Amino acid sequence: MAVQQNKVSRSRRNNRRSHHALAGANPNECSNCGELKRPHHVCPSCGHYDDREVVAMTPEIDLEDDAA
Repeated sequence: MAVQQNKVSRSRRNNRRSHHALAGANPNECSNCGELKRPHHVCPSCGHYDDREVVAMTPEIDLEDDAA
């Protein structure tokens, strides 16, 4: 089991951890619909990627109307 030789101060410990923060998201605008999407991913709202339709989007189904 590792045992430290000398105490590491809070300042030195926190300086070492200064690069551990998470970077924020960098959303891009979809070229087809204008919605924000993740870079290099298919647009979740229209299904386009690089100016072509990759995923065919179907209209949303209201489950309450189907149950009646």
